[in-house]
Amino acid sequence: MLILVSILLFLVLVLIGWTERHRLRPIAITPTITGQTEYCLTCHADLPQISSSHPIKTFGCVRCHGGERLSLDVNLAHSTLRGGRNPSDLSVVEVSCGGENCHSGSNGEAHDQIQRISSSLHVTYAGALAAVGYAAGTQSDLVGHLSLVAVEDNQITTSTGLQTLSGFDPATDASPLWQAFARNCLFCHITAEPLTGSEYVRLTGCAACHIQAENQATRQPTHHLITAIPYQQCNTCHNRGIYNVNVVTFTRRSDQPANRQQDVYLPNTHVASCEFRLDCVDCHTRQEIMGDNDLHSNQAEIEYVECRTCHGTLNELPLTRTITEPTDFALILAALNPAVRLQVGDTILVTDQGESLWNTQVLADGTYELVDKATGQHFTFHPVKGSSCQQNVDQQKASDCHACHNVKP
Repeated sequence: MLILVSILLFLVLVLIGWTERHRLRPIAITPTITGQTEYCLTCHADLPQISSSHPIKTFGCVRCHGGERLSLDVNLAHSTLRGGRNPSDLSVVEVSCGGENCHSGSNGEAHDQIQRISSSLHVTYAGALAAVGYAAGTQSDLVGHLSLVAVEDNQITTSTGLQTLSGFDPATDASPLWQAFARNCLFCHITAEPLTGSEYVRLTGCAACHIQAENQATRQPTHHLITAIPYQQCNTCHNRGIYNVNVVTFTRRSDQPANRQQDVYLPNTHVASCEFRLDCVDCHTRQEIMGDNDLHSNQAEIEYVECRTCHGTLNELPLTRTITEPTDFALILAALNPAVRLQVGDTILVTDQGESLWNTQVLADGTYELVDKATGQHFTFHPVKGSSCQQNVDQQKASDCHACHNVKP
């Protein structure tokens, strides 16, 4: 009997010891932005900091993600996460990422990212809806009238004249064209879940561009991209197939790109060498991609950067400006990219709408340098003025330059 009692006592002690060794010991952090203790790092200490602009000591986890901050039970702790595991989904982004000091502040302070993206074509799909409505005979022009989510421009003035877009509801129109559109074409905008397949893997909302979801099984974020967004991230929606507007279908790309040219552009596309050597964000500006706070009817209204923006024309050099203040917004954006080195006194290129091309510089010898935001590669190039180029200065579309500068993928 004594032996049995001893064995039982020994097993109890072993069980207590094992339990003690495996008991979760809370790892507490008190973010300065909230002043409230949270235990998320107890289980998530191995996750990398998402970016230098969102230090864990300042933001913690709960401010953005939600969740029960003091719970050590996984189900309870995750029961109130915003947007599931994606707090940037547009259904919750205002609560997760908003606030006048974060991403829904004033335009003057460049804190209006949520307002910009919510009215952008990446969300409204207004151009596609207008084209289908025109083809279906439900509207007499190609002006935007519909959006995938009803949206209103609350600004006093608007450059496009559009103040509201009504929400699209395919159930209200029996047109075969609208029904085909609803079936085949509602997976690219950033409020929708993407198509299945590794080449389409992305999250929704802001994370569609700013989070690289490499885990294809769970679509879990693995890398936070602030300004260094590679073309592969854009390709989760773009360059994945052919759209046929006449019958409203999307045909997936079946070929396997053999080089970077084909990976960036579809075969038989006319491009200049700089267009496939660079990444999308090196040419397309913040305003073109995220919107300008106005509602637009189509992509042509928002895109304005042309070859001449960087190369100038035979008559004029590209626009430039010199950074004179340490608070310059170009310095703030450049600081978010580990590849770009910019400082007061540097002269950079600017667009004709005043946007800074903060990854460019004018060099001492009069040439220009561009740093690829995603790869960190340095490219030196020359202005057109003073060269042997035979351009017509009145023809500055990309197709005009492709007449001579054309590399087929």
